[in-house]
Amino acid sequence: MRPIWKTVAVLGLLSLGYVLGTIGVFDPKSLGAQAAAEGGPSAESLTKLKEAFAAIKSAAETLEQENLYVPATTTLNVFSVTAGGLNAVQDLEDGRGVDPETFAALYAGEAKPEIKEHLDNDEQGRLTYKGKVVRIYPKQRMKKIFQERTRYSAGSAAKKQ
Repeated sequence: MRPIWKTVAVLGLLSLGYVLGTIGVFDPKSLGAQAAAEGGPSAESLTKLKEAFAAIKSAAETLEQENLYVPATTTLNVFSVTAGGLNAVQDLEDGRGVDPETFAALYAGEAKPEIKEHLDNDEQGRLTYKGKVVRIYPKQRMKKIFQERTRYSAGSAAKKQ
């Protein structure tokens, strides 16, 4: 009789485990550190964002007049402006790579018309400009750009502590 009870007990435990697993009793619960803001940023944040974009747009216009900021996209390139300006068009022409924001904007279809006409995808689906694969700047160039950004942002004040 003992072996039958052992078999029944094992089958019972297996069945219980199957049922509990199926209904998800032991599934991990999703955790959220903070609830999502309802409706987006607060009015104060929106005001500060608008002021920041106005200041960046003004800086972009000045850098553009000095031929330091030459965007390849129709959108404001905050990364390039805060680095003191980059010539994204020349970088594309030379095949040296582009900054991350230009790279993303090109993929999103935000290229200027004169740039867009030369954009295509290769057989691997990579974005190309005049037959050259569009890449992000090499690591050393990115480090140099971040050093420039730090210099223009009053040193470490721009770094999040």
